[in-house]
Amino acid sequence: MDIDKRIKITFLKYGGILGVLYLTFTIASYYFITSGTQSPVLFIAAPIIFRLVIPLLLTLFLCYTGRKQIGGLWTFKQATTGIFVMLFIAFLIQFVGKDIIFDRYIEPNGIEKIQNAAISAKTVNLKQKGYDQKTIDKNIGEMKKDLASQTNVMTPGSIISEVVFSTLFIFLFALIFASLFRNAEYISASKIKQ
Repeated sequence: MDIDKRIKITFLKYGGILGVLYLTFTIASYYFITSGTQSPVLFIAAPIIFRLVIPLLLTLFLCYTGRKQIGGLWTFKQATTGIFVMLFIAFLIQFVGKDIIFDRYIEPNGIEKIQNAAISAKTVNLKQKGYDQKTIDKNIGEMKKDLASQTNVMTPGSIISEVVFSTLFIFLFALIFASLFRNAEYISASKIKQ
């Protein structure tokens, strides 16, 4: 089997693993912040840790492991292709699992629960800072207006635009990760042979 096929198969498998892990951490983050966490710091930190830091570390680990598994030598194009396949499959699993199945069938009132948790965290924060009830009510009223204007209705057009927009970002991240994980020695050796 040639290296390009091995890269695609390896990173297709890693994309499935990464997608399931992304989905798990996203759902864990949702339940953590809606479980009554009153701390504003935890309300902000949980999504960052569960949806950014841990997935980024997992992605870096799988990129490194994947490169090692295919033999450690690949060009920038091969690295970009493999990493793009992995990230795109992970995105599809995350998108279908969270945005379509979880949000529509398991937790259809999820947005309201997150908004209520945000209001609760802000109330606790303002009380801890010593604001009077009138100021707290005013700030919470403004926050409720802002949250009411943010609707997340899934229409076919919004789904298509989200997939297209996300695919562009995934390609950008694939380029960034490929530049980090490309093998400079392999590229320079192949240029010498030419």
